[in-house]
Amino acid sequence: MPSEPCCCHQKHTPRSDEFKRDLDKRINRAVGQLNGIKSMIDDDRYCGDVLTQLAAVEKAVAAISRAVMQDHLETCVVEQVQAGNTEVIGEVMDLLKKFS
Repeated sequence: MPSEPCCCHQKHTPRSDEFKRDLDKRINRAVGQLNGIKSMIDDDRYCGDVLTQLAAVEKAVAAISRAVMQDHLETCVVEQVQAGNTEVIGEVMDLLKKFS
């Protein structure tokens, strides 16, 4: 299956250093949780305990997604609408569908 070309764009308004540090901390915590879950599975830990940790990492990732979505709405989307590009609303709706 061929890989899709990168569709990433550069933000016009850079994220603040504080916001990036916060995201970095949250992502590192989630990665640590996932590594812990991998160890739990490798060690044949009780399924209920593994599921509890999986639920915790899912909530952590969802919180990261909400923070990035808020930043996207407050910066990228506002800038695009102010520039007259209302098609960005459709993009936002498509993004929201990915999280429901």
